Amino acid sequence: MHYGDVRRACILAGCLVLVSCGSPLQPDTRPAPGAWGGAGIRLDVTAVGATIEYDCAHGTIDQPIILDRSGGFSVMGTHVREHGGPIRIDEAPDRHPARYDGEVSGNVMRFTVTLLDAIQSVGPFSAALGVAPRLVKCL
Repeated sequence: MHYGDVRRACILAGCLVLVSCGSPLQPDTRPAPGAWGGAGIRLDVTAVGATIEYDCAHGTIDQPIILDRSGGFSVMGTHVREHGGPIRIDEAPDRHPARYDGEVSGNVMRFTVTLLDAIQSVGPFSAALGVAPRLVKCL
């Protein structure tokens, strides 16, 4: 075997090893920016986080959503409960620090919200990129 042939075979073998060790997602993959919607949920995803509107709440994700190799994420933000009826001028928002845990598979995002100060879980929620939200605001 000629030296050039051996070198090419080694390079090809190295490339095959790298490809076979790869994962469906590369590190630092992010969900597509834009509007994501579903039943009771609307997310506006940006490069720096997201704003979220629910039927009877709203929230923020206050950091970039970076997916791990399996499409999962865990990010911090806030969750604000709403209520029906008028809001008093002096009424303090029912705001809670929150952790958003979920996954993105293709154009579908699924997640739950954990209110950190109340140790309460909200969800699960599912939203798809480009789908109109179906919100029914609390009355």
